[in-house]
Amino acid sequence: MKKQFTTEAINLKSYPLKESDRIVVMYSKDKGLIRAVAKGIKKPKSTLGARMDSFIANSLLLAKGTNMDIVSQAETVNSFSETRKDLDKIFYSMYLTEVVNSFGVENDPYSAETYDILYNALKAISQANEKKDILLAVLKFQLKIMRASGFSPEFNTCLKCGAKINNNAYFITNDGGIVCSDCVTDPRGKILIHNKIREFLNYLTNSKFDSNGEYENKATEKVCDACFNLLKNCINLHSAKKIRTTEVLASL
Repeated sequence: MKKQFTTEAINLKSYPLKESDRIVVMYSKDKGLIRAVAKGIKKPKSTLGARMDSFIANSLLLAKGTNMDIVSQAETVNSFSETRKDLDKIFYSMYLTEVVNSFGVENDPYSAETYDILYNALKAISQANEKKDILLAVLKFQLKIMRASGFSPEFNTCLKCGAKINNNAYFITNDGGIVCSDCVTDPRGKILIHNKIREFLNYLTNSKFDSNGEYENKATEKVCDACFNLLKNCINLHSAKKIRTTEVLASL
């Protein structure tokens, strides 16, 4: 009898295997990135069915396989059903899962933190009432996932002189942080960040996904979109794989 184990995991993506099977890539709360075979998933009477669709959280029973584990049972924890009714929600959720797939590793000792970041971000996107709310959830995800991965941008002190920043500053993507105006000899290739934007990003780094404070209320869609692109470039710089969803998001 094959050894079995249980875990809670979010589906990131899947691809076909044979006629009716699929390989599903998931991020598990206690095992990090896992790949498993969902047998007979394309058959009409499959008990797995839509549970193996992307960005669905399941409680799973898996059987250890020789080359790859096999999904024996799946019970949906959260389908984030409202996401599938809105194209913006779909594509931003795809972005989240692609980022986690890029940075996730097997048997990650910090998998619970990454899982919670992804789960709460997907939940916030699903419950969002407007695009600004979607972007706020994505910004929090970006900032928290970068911190969890060890390359959180520096928004408090100058990378050159170490002085605490209290005014507008320049952000350097390749260096992952800000430089004060006194240390900038050539502003070309650097992004000028207003002090309020710097404070906004600092706040989001530590705020909960369901928080609705002053910064969330005052933020505009335009500001959130600009911040998304800034953080997107930081993530792309550290990603081992090209994150293709950003090309689709740029056209939205």
